[in-house]
Amino acid sequence: MNERILQLAKTYEPETIAIRTYLYEHPEVSSKEYETSRYLKEKVTEMGLEIEEVEGTGFTALLDTGKPGRTIGIRTDIDALPVIENPNNLAGPRKYRSKNHGVMHACGHDGHMAIVLTTIKILTELKAALTGKIYFIFEEGEEIGSGIDAMIEHLKGKQIEAIYGNHLAAFLESGKVSIDAGPKMAGVIFVDFTVHGKSGHGARPDLSVNPIFATANVLTGLTSAWVNRIDVNKTVTLGLTKINGGTAHNVIPNDVTVGGTLRFYDADEGAKALSILKEVATQTAVAHQCSITFNENTKIVAPALINDEKLADMAMKGLAEILPHRNVEGVQWFASEPFSRYGELCPIVFGFIGMKNKAYGSGAEHHNDYFDVDENALIHGVIATSKIAVDFLRS
Repeated sequence: MNERILQLAKTYEPETIAIRTYLYEHPEVSSKEYETSRYLKEKVTEMGLEIEEVEGTGFTALLDTGKPGRTIGIRTDIDALPVIENPNNLAGPRKYRSKNHGVMHACGHDGHMAIVLTTIKILTELKAALTGKIYFIFEEGEEIGSGIDAMIEHLKGKQIEAIYGNHLAAFLESGKVSIDAGPKMAGVIFVDFTVHGKSGHGARPDLSVNPIFATANVLTGLTSAWVNRIDVNKTVTLGLTKINGGTAHNVIPNDVTVGGTLRFYDADEGAKALSILKEVATQTAVAHQCSITFNENTKIVAPALINDEKLADMAMKGLAEILPHRNVEGVQWFASEPFSRYGELCPIVFGFIGMKNKAYGSGAEHHNDYFDVDENALIHGVIATSKIAVDFLRS
């Protein structure tokens, strides 16, 4: 079976690259992946799979062997980012260009989709030797978490026993894979609050209540709290990324808004960090005669992504057989993934597929305008995904 997977992955590699190329050139932002969804459904239908619609642009496709057995889910995300593409990658002019200005596959989801479509093709050819069912999960809006709730609701009752997903990794060398037990990606807390003051003329700040100074002190207070109150053994990042307030040189604004994220692995420390953020922000605002409003999405959005021990052990043994000496253990990424939410349904396992290639020019940070995917790395994702599905169904 291993030789057959390797053979098919190599045979279909040009098609895998062609699919990724098309998807790279036609990116769509979260929850507006209309043409992407249509293209994927067309490909899936050509391979004879049954499509089940999900609210929005996401959907699932079922490969049923017709024989009783286990059920596994294989997931890919489908959205791109509102990033203006740089014409170069890290080595020079990029091979392919986005045809949708201002939108770019700057995270690798184009590669994820190509990997899953090729995996469907391989597993369809191996269908006679398999038992059970495989649900292929095409999740919309991963970047903003807009599709995960509907997808989880859709999958309830499907009796899925395990779900696998992977992510192309700019921080891992091409040819390497990382699947092991324990934490792989961080949990995330959204931060979105507004400091309210009293507007007025810039010439008489004493007649106003300036929320800009209050907000500045909130930020200073938070950095101090993070140093002194967060457990040094349980890192929580303070990633504040935007601050907006004021429109003129001589007008003190009513409001200042602040946004960002916190990332964590330890659930209790993450909850504590959210409590600290609200406490420090509220009390500091009051000290400056301001008030504060927290948007309803200032909350824990997704838990840390922690691989199931038994599934990870199975995956590692399988990789050792089919891609010997490729697996790198202990790799973690402080980015976050709604994939962790699939743990509400069943045990999960997630892997990183290395795609850093200095000669090609890939290796720029995810969400960066220089980001590019080494297309020669896609085959390793295809092999790993196919092998994990086969091993689970045959276990």
